[in-house]
Amino acid sequence: MAVSNTAIGSEYAPANRGLARPGFIARLREDRAALRRVLMIGGVVLVAIVSLAFYLMGGRYVSTDDAYVQAAKLMVSTDVSGLVQDVDVREGQHVKKGQVLFRLDPRPFRIALANAKAQLAQTALNVRSMQEDYQRMLRDVDAQRAQVELAQRNYTRYAGLLKANAIAAASYDQARLGLASAQQQLGALQQTAATQLAKLGGSANGPVEQNPQYQQGAAQVREAQRQLDHAVVRAPFDGIVSEVDALQPGTLVISAMSAFTTTSAVGLVSGKKVWVEAQMKETDLTHVHNYSPVTFTIDTYPGVRCNAHVDAISQGTGSAFSVLPAENASGNWVKVVQRIPVRVKIDNCPGNPALRAGMSVEVSVDTGKRRWQRLLGD
Repeated sequence: MAVSNTAIGSEYAPANRGLARPGFIARLREDRAALRRVLMIGGVVLVAIVSLAFYLMGGRYVSTDDAYVQAAKLMVSTDVSGLVQDVDVREGQHVKKGQVLFRLDPRPFRIALANAKAQLAQTALNVRSMQEDYQRMLRDVDAQRAQVELAQRNYTRYAGLLKANAIAAASYDQARLGLASAQQQLGALQQTAATQLAKLGGSANGPVEQNPQYQQGAAQVREAQRQLDHAVVRAPFDGIVSEVDALQPGTLVISAMSAFTTTSAVGLVSGKKVWVEAQMKETDLTHVHNYSPVTFTIDTYPGVRCNAHVDAISQGTGSAFSVLPAENASGNWVKVVQRIPVRVKIDNCPGNPALRAGMSVEVSVDTGKRRWQRLLGD
């Protein structure tokens, strides 16, 4: 049986009119607003929980960009003064330990050495002459001792004759004065011999080389030889030469011992003794210790990541070793986080790039401790 559309519409018309009531629409809008608030609050809480988790799980690595490549370097000069004769190296040249860098004019040093040797030979002759003089003085002492013995016998004889009234008193007095004079002369000769023996160092017949005066002359010869040897300046270690243009033939080199400063020198930078020095914040060093793993990148080679480890942590901050340390006793003192130098030993760098002193480096140290472990005291 066919049913008309009009009948169907009239049958369901009351239900359709209920859905269109204003109260139902308002409740629907309220439910949507409540759901929106729940989602918003839940999203914020979820983000906070995730952020807190990331924060607590982080903090294992501490880093700084206040780090630089360091290398053993030295301004090589000499402790003697003279004119530069030859410069045997050029800028950027690789040299080995002991290789000649430059030479001073050796003539003044050779003259000084010859003079010292001549003085040493003269000293040896003087010492031998003093030894012979001492032997002569001993013979004089023996002869004078015989004179004293003779004067003593004469005095004794005249004393006996005087008692027997066999001689005049004047003869006795003359014998007594002769004995006293001979004794005084003997004492003087003995004193002179003792002085000569002291000049010989207490050894009358010892080797000339053991005499103090000879040893002093020998020391002057060695010093002159040392200065002649130091007229040739050699590399103290393997490295790369720099600052060569500051030293030319004819340049006057003043020794640091004389001028308290190096006036002319050749720079030498080691290519083997290279490390990284990082200025770390004191607050980042809580769990950093020797042998802590380190990775670093060099600004010159941005795609290279090198491996290293902490070699040493300085016992003082950078300001503690400054020439003018900070004065913290004033009333307007402001606390500043201090920097402590950390020496990083390089283990390996992919490709072995050339590392030059002063290159900027970014360092990251693995402390092995996450923040939640620090908070729990683990």
